[in-house]
Amino acid sequence: MSPLFGWLESTAFSVWVRESPSMFAFPGILTCHTIGMGVAAGINTALALRILGVGPGIPIRELPRFLSIMWFGFWLNAISGVALLVAYPTKAFTNPDFYLKLILIAVAVALVKPISRRASGADTGSAIGSTLKLLAVTSIVCWFGAITAGRLLAYTYTRLLAR
Repeated sequence: MSPLFGWLESTAFSVWVRESPSMFAFPGILTCHTIGMGVAAGINTALALRILGVGPGIPIRELPRFLSIMWFGFWLNAISGVALLVAYPTKAFTNPDFYLKLILIAVAVALVKPISRRASGADTGSAIGSTLKLLAVTSIVCWFGAITAGRLLAYTYTRLLAR
């Protein structure tokens, strides 16, 4: 395996995350990752579902206000994800599911701006365009796929550590 993976796995932070009995190590970081994922994917999915017709009494143009909370969840997820990656770089970087997860997250995040821009201009009484609906479905599929790929990382790896 890459010497970089071995070096990274031997850093004090990586060892602490993997081996510490502290609830602030692996369990705490994983909890933050899960909360961040729930907030980021949840808010995106709520907006997408509203665009697709769920909750017709909720004004669509109000939902992009929640994007600042979504970004908090995204950055919490990104920071905790890097910490988990540092703990097990070989496990992640040698697994195709990890790259699939990153691609799906990148697409989902790239869809935030066009969806929110179009949703901000949407009126409760007006018809939702097919492009906006397609973007909403694509967003849901990407978040679902990213979460699934991330969960599969625990089971589909071929190497856990470089050593």
